[in-house]
Amino acid sequence: MHDGRDAAETLTAGLGRRRFLQAAAGVGAGAALTVGSAVPAVAAPTTRKGGGAGFGGILQPGRGRIRGDHYLGSDVDDVLWGYVPSVHATAVTRVRSGRTITIDSVSHEGILEDQGRDPVAWFGERGVRRREVLDDAVAIAGGYDRTPRDFDADGPHVITGPVHVDGAEPGDVLKIETLDVAPRVPYGVISSRHGKGALALTGGGAPAGITLDEVMPPVATDGRASGIPTEYGNVSVLARIQGKRAVIGEGGSRVSFPLRCFFGTMGVAFSENTGLTAPEANSIPPTLGGGNIDISQLGAGSTFYLPVRAPGALFYVGDPHMAMGDGEVALTAMEGSLRGTFRLTVCKPGSGDAPSVAYSYPFAETDDAWIPIGLSDPDGAVGGNGSDLDVAMRRAVVNALDFLEHDQGLDRAIAYAYLSAAADFAVSQVVDRTVGVHGLVRKADFRR
Repeated sequence: MHDGRDAAETLTAGLGRRRFLQAAAGVGAGAALTVGSAVPAVAAPTTRKGGGAGFGGILQPGRGRIRGDHYLGSDVDDVLWGYVPSVHATAVTRVRSGRTITIDSVSHEGILEDQGRDPVAWFGERGVRRREVLDDAVAIAGGYDRTPRDFDADGPHVITGPVHVDGAEPGDVLKIETLDVAPRVPYGVISSRHGKGALALTGGGAPAGITLDEVMPPVATDGRASGIPTEYGNVSVLARIQGKRAVIGEGGSRVSFPLRCFFGTMGVAFSENTGLTAPEANSIPPTLGGGNIDISQLGAGSTFYLPVRAPGALFYVGDPHMAMGDGEVALTAMEGSLRGTFRLTVCKPGSGDAPSVAYSYPFAETDDAWIPIGLSDPDGAVGGNGSDLDVAMRRAVVNALDFLEHDQGLDRAIAYAYLSAAADFAVSQVVDRTVGVHGLVRKADFRR
């Protein structure tokens, strides 16, 4: 734990799974998995208000500046791969309400089965030096064996946690303030995979509205019938950080775009699934507990509110993004490992500390905007598969109306007119089974 630990932290030792990074990886204390790398870690600059501050140095596990009161790494025994915690999960650490925690997250890109599950080799073939590959990514790729992974069915995400927040009970809201976000490595990966994405090839051919010639990746490269992930023909593009921007492609196909670091997955335990392995909710679809919400505004300086369904809330993070366009159409964002610092605060009913909508539905805000959210299938992690954007849009509008009426005091008809004339609604993502829409309601319009 970080030296800023407090009394609550001393309880961590009795909270479930033990860390055994090297033992779980099946190796000794060799240089390849030594947490204290020979490469000096430099504290990366803070990412402010969802923007990009650029890369400040390799952030190996626990190295460099730790800003939070607590620290949680992505050790093999403190992560779930492809699943998010259920309400029956056991916390790996705990914090007091109002305290901060720094979490080193690991991106799934570069360690997945279709990439060979060997990040040193996969990134090395693309010009990434061994010292630029994270030790915790290597350990997870080689040592995660809690459940047999099914590349075609399991979620891809590495989920870190859950964190028990003292005082949180069902019926409360967990307020998640993202204080800092820093890239841990100077690169990310953007991937498209057959059967996934906005232009996916499905079992029945091309989706409605497009032809086989418009499918991406091209139909001719689809090798899913082999059953061998490395032969599926999936496409992964390496993006390099240059200053405050990312660059992909070469020559006439070279393009750059700004960094916008945020966590695609931030959530609290929602599913009530039971079983021998308590965390049995797939990590792909977002739910009322948040999860793979993929809203690009949720970077540093943002606040995310989630309804609590389990004692301690059981907060978790994953799916770190360095940049993402609304829609996330190819399947992934620019996926890259991040270090994030969060303040976790319990909000009780009637306290006025959280928007009223947040006691039943995810809600967010930045310095400039309130962000009502709509999901097409808010229980999708336990068997649903609703991908109707109309449903998500309507729910986002209703949640916006409820907030403006009950929290801002607007007549509902006036609020409806305002949303139509002045608010923007965007597609969060269309690739996570449960699709999402979020609104952007300018705070400046309500400064009377």
